[in-house]
Amino acid sequence: MANADAGADRDDGSDDATRVDHLMDGLRAFGANYTEFTGRFATWLGLHSTDAAALVEILYAEDKGTPLSPARLSERVSLSSGATAILLKRLEQAGHIVRTRESTDRRVVTLRSSPAIRPRAEAFFGPYAERMAEAMSAYSPQEIQRFEDFIGRLRSTMDALLADEYRDGGPAE
Repeated sequence: MANADAGADRDDGSDDATRVDHLMDGLRAFGANYTEFTGRFATWLGLHSTDAAALVEILYAEDKGTPLSPARLSERVSLSSGATAILLKRLEQAGHIVRTRESTDRRVVTLRSSPAIRPRAEAFFGPYAERMAEAMSAYSPQEIQRFEDFIGRLRSTMDALLADEYRDGGPAE
């Protein structure tokens, strides 16, 4: 893997490979920072990092109007169904989530944040949301659309790699 200097001038006539290296370094650094951010959320709430990551997924899905089932959460946080059930029990006992049955199929469980955790999550993530919105406001709607397309393509590429070549934990041999 190339290790490009993250502080290098991006308009210095670098070749395409160097620019891609800079971009990949930036994406990795943002991912690491986001992981650190959610780790601090865990510490702030007194949770294990996996529990906090699950809670963030539940909150995010709920905000998007597509609340998660336990099975979908299991996929999102890469845990077995048994480990997810134990995690959900901890979150429920801590008063952070509630399980509801909103579907006409009463077997389907929907995960919701509890009324008590919502204001705490908003207090923690509010500055993040404001700063991200401020950073993105420097770009036109057309540029944002291109970024969305780009990130979407990277995500679908990673999803395919994980489902195919890395489905058993490592590269297919």
